[in-house]
Amino acid sequence: MQKVFEELTTAFRKNNGLLDKEQYKQLVTKHTTLLEDSDTIFILLQASGYPIAQENDNEYRLETCFTAHYEQRYCVIDIETNGSKPGSSQVIEIGALMIQNGEVIDRFETFVECAFLPEYITKITGIEPEDLKGAPTRKEALIGLRHFMGDAVFVAHNANFDYGFLNASFERFGLGNIGNLQLCTIELAKRTFESERYGLAYLIDFLEIETATHHRAFSDAVCAAKVMEKSLETLPGYVSTSDELLRFSKSSKKERRLKKEEG
Repeated sequence: MQKVFEELTTAFRKNNGLLDKEQYKQLVTKHTTLLEDSDTIFILLQASGYPIAQENDNEYRLETCFTAHYEQRYCVIDIETNGSKPGSSQVIEIGALMIQNGEVIDRFETFVECAFLPEYITKITGIEPEDLKGAPTRKEALIGLRHFMGDAVFVAHNANFDYGFLNASFERFGLGNIGNLQLCTIELAKRTFESERYGLAYLIDFLEIETATHHRAFSDAVCAAKVMEKSLETLPGYVSTSDELLRFSKSSKKERRLKKEEG
């Protein structure tokens, strides 16, 4: 499904956020099986968190292209793991908060059952093996996170790690791919304010963010949300929709200069 997400997003952006039924069908049927027609894939896309909607019988839309960035729901996530590779490691803690209109509207926090916790992970996070005993299983925790995320934009500091690790975990337990569009607060911060470094620990001090505990999932998710909040305060005027925000977060200096000149 990852290929479907990428190709659909590119096509939507080329067509001002809209695709007619034929355009949509041509794109998704390249990736179908005998058991999956374009209507079935539409259901799977929505279930995965991809923000697609059917405008009418003949048109589809990418919701982020029509949602003001401040009205968008953002799921800011951080995970703690017992290693760096999803193939041989697992999530041990998930922390997430849902933000809309600059307010926290919901939160999700859980330990995850784990039989093996290296001592060095305990030293970094403060999480003890006893904390994980009796916690939800990996599949239970991931299903809970899937329901919590909905079709919100997936936000994390160094998002490629959290997104990639969780996506591999979803696949491992037969839960499909994560289809939520992705925003990295490191990338966004680099384009909105100057700092010597952009690691979360450094930005916590630099931005004077109050935090309970660094290297704990929910606390770090809160800090990432604060970094995003700081970045949103200094967005250029041409960024109005959430899709424009996502594209801005990956834009080059040349692209930003041209946009500024156009404005």
